Amino acid sequence: MASLTLKVTGMTCDHCRKTVEQALKEVGGTFGAAVFLEEGEAEVDYDPNRSSVDLYVRAVEGAGYGAKIKG
Repeated sequence: MASLTLKVTGMTCDHCRKTVEQALKEVGGTFGAAVFLEEGEAEVDYDPNRSSVDLYVRAVEGAGYGAKIKG
């Protein structure tokens, strides 16, 4: 199992948070995802053999928000 933290931009409310969280959870190989509105971050646990950081960034962007690996 691998973990990553994304910096998510554009979230302004709980609906935004839920939308991003759902988009992350729909990526194949995801064990769990949690999105924190106030921090503007998302934490994801995933199977690196089935998924990648790029897929998570694209999922968030596809939901209408910005994302980049935190670091």
